[in-house]
Amino acid sequence: MRKGIHPEYRPVVFRDRAADYAFLTRSTMTSEKTIEWEDGHTYPVVDVEISNVSHPFYTGTARVLDTAGRVERFERRYGRTGKQG
Repeated sequence: MRKGIHPEYRPVVFRDRAADYAFLTRSTMTSEKTIEWEDGHTYPVVDVEISNVSHPFYTGTARVLDTAGRVERFERRYGRTGKQG
């Protein structure tokens, strides 16, 4: 790798404000805000809108769409236009 062209890769805290959840990982993201972590060190903090703690898919609150019912309702309303073979 060429030196001097890559961003600095360092520890960063990502914080999901909606779920009051934060995790420490490594990233090239930067931030003016900092936070003191559990280990006593200060790290840059990046606020995110959604994480695995608040995302409906991971929390089990995702809605399942009834696609079969939608197809049947469409066919009742507009009829079948082609032959199935």
